[in-house]
Amino acid sequence: MCETTVRAELLLPTSTTSPRAARAFARESECAEHATCLLDEALLLVSELVTNAVRHGAPPILVAMECDGSGLRIHVRDGDVALPQQRQALADDEGGRGLALLEALSDAWGVEPVADEHGVGKAVWFELRMPDQGPRARAFAGPV
Repeated sequence: MCETTVRAELLLPTSTTSPRAARAFARESECAEHATCLLDEALLLVSELVTNAVRHGAPPILVAMECDGSGLRIHVRDGDVALPQQRQALADDEGGRGLALLEALSDAWGVEPVADEHGVGKAVWFELRMPDQGPRARAFAGPV
């Protein structure tokens, strides 16, 4: 665990303003010592997941963010137990790319059922590793 930054959580309403609030939360909560270089990807992915929770999930929506010293792990929890379904977005579709973006930009991601003080639901999570700490290291390392 990171000794600089503690786990942060934010409970969000089921509202079209929630993705913006989640991005602001992620900016405020990011670990300045370990994870600043991951912030752009984190903002995009947390926005996608919160948008999915608002559009396809159920309340409550909870965003949790933590640094482990080598990267970030972000969870977006909602009150719907139905698992997200990846779909093939057409060129002119406004949605349908969130899970594909998770696959392309994160080092790991998944979905897990949850039962906690907020009730039952699911959490979609992703990890972003520092450039020298994960599978994406090859992409950042330059020519071999």
